[in-house]
Amino acid sequence: MQKRISSFPPLVDHTSEILILGSIPGVKSLEMQQYYAHPQNKFWRIILELLNEEFTDTYSERIEILKKHHIALWDVIDSCERKGSLDSEIRNEEANRIAELLEEYPHIKAIFCNGGKSYKNLQKILGKNHTIPVFLMPSTSPLHTIPWEKKLEDWKKILDFIKP
Repeated sequence: MQKRISSFPPLVDHTSEILILGSIPGVKSLEMQQYYAHPQNKFWRIILELLNEEFTDTYSERIEILKKHHIALWDVIDSCERKGSLDSEIRNEEANRIAELLEEYPHIKAIFCNGGKSYKNLQKILGKNHTIPVFLMPSTSPLHTIPWEKKLEDWKKILDFIKP
């Protein structure tokens, strides 16, 4: 029997304009109760570099930087059963209420999906009846083995939606 795991609450406020969606936190993130906590996940390195912010390991500082740049974080999956951290091991998933979040935070103008699982699930959740642009981004997970430079280049799309 696999253990049921749950996502974190969304990191969002009424100034959020960009929503970055993962699938569901991995083992290390759940253990530390932090988004993208695995030291080999490139999420924070990519985001902080693109935002021209100094790298920090302090989670609260990272969250403040996201808020400063009007970026929200959440996951498409509310809960599921999973052995380990692989998206391919996800079973019996329950979706997060993404449509309701978008209604409650109407300033969100773009969604960036961190990896294929997030993107595919979001398409099921929202269907075709949404007007917000959705982008499939290369996963920042260490298991997604495209080179760092390629990930960084692809993630630059987010800059088109950030106020100068």
